[in-house]
Amino acid sequence: MKQRWPARIWIVRHGESAGNVASEAAHGASLARIDIAERDVDVALSARGEQQADALGHWFAAMPPFERPEVVLTSPYLRAQQTAARIRAAGGLAVEAPEALVDERLREKELGILDRLTRAGVKQFHPEQAEMRTRLGKFYHRPPSGESWCDVILRLRSALDTISLHHGEKRVLVVAHQVVVLCLRYLLEDMTEAEVLGIDAEGDVANCSVTEYAFEPHEGTTGKLVLQRYNFIAPVAQAGAPVTAEPDANVAAR
Repeated sequence: MKQRWPARIWIVRHGESAGNVASEAAHGASLARIDIAERDVDVALSARGEQQADALGHWFAAMPPFERPEVVLTSPYLRAQQTAARIRAAGGLAVEAPEALVDERLREKELGILDRLTRAGVKQFHPEQAEMRTRLGKFYHRPPSGESWCDVILRLRSALDTISLHHGEKRVLVVAHQVVVLCLRYLLEDMTEAEVLGIDAEGDVANCSVTEYAFEPHEGTTGKLVLQRYNFIAPVAQAGAPVTAEPDANVAAR
């Protein structure tokens, strides 16, 4: 019987973006709004984000060719696609790896009316949403025109089905966003709400950090993907690139 899951899967948060920088500045100055002109989907990597992506690409390139990613799936957001492209340019993929497959199900969590607001901004402009988020919790709170974590998980269930259908036994690299990394952990490890939110509370997922799973055929009844490392920043740090973990520009209701 053909193996259902990839042999290995790496889930990478994109490199630092201009939105990350703007968000950090807004929170540091206690501003209500995050000052960035582009749509979230069009926000590019910062100079530090480019360094991080190059460093990660060199880390993959140091692996034997038969161990490097051979399939790349990326969020449609520019910063994720740029990260994947720089990993390729640094020689980080298997020679036969085709162009990255853009999958909209890997996009950032959508915040609707809370987009570009800091936590202070949400309390100022939409206090009823701040109250509802406190009452429901971030896992279930869905801002108007936006998504809850459960909504993200629903689309990621479909994405994982596609991966298992088309990329069984392959080595797969996924380049996406912080919430996507956490929600994929929730799905792949059969976590509870409390478990995944506990991991989230411990700290942000670093830019260009690696979360890695390997298929273990003797786990469970038919084998499963087993976590090898989470939020692994050594590829970036060892290359001398800056390690960052700023929230995205739409952080308010993440």
